[in-house]
Amino acid sequence: MPEDTPVLDTIGDMTSASLARCTLSPDVLVLVRLAALAAVDARPISYLAHVGPAVEVGVTLEDAQNVLVAVAPIVGTARTMSAAANIAEALGLAIAVAEAEIEGEGE
Repeated sequence: MPEDTPVLDTIGDMTSASLARCTLSPDVLVLVRLAALAAVDARPISYLAHVGPAVEVGVTLEDAQNVLVAVAPIVGTARTMSAAANIAEALGLAIAVAEAEIEGEGE
């Protein structure tokens, strides 16, 4: 029996529609989405959802920092610092998950 996940399903549908209609290169798309996340003061889970795609398309930590520098005058100091902390937390979660997977494979 499939799980009933209407919120996640809706987010997935919206993301799919956005990707289907967007002609930005994958790396630019991830950077634009990071800027939008900073602008709305997104929580770490939102950044975590972008870690894998960012790595896959070659976005670096320096690229993410440059995005925060670029949007800082627009979104303000508080949101910029919040975004930096939330990105760091998301990266920490991603590392913890990766380490758990590696440990699970070793057993």
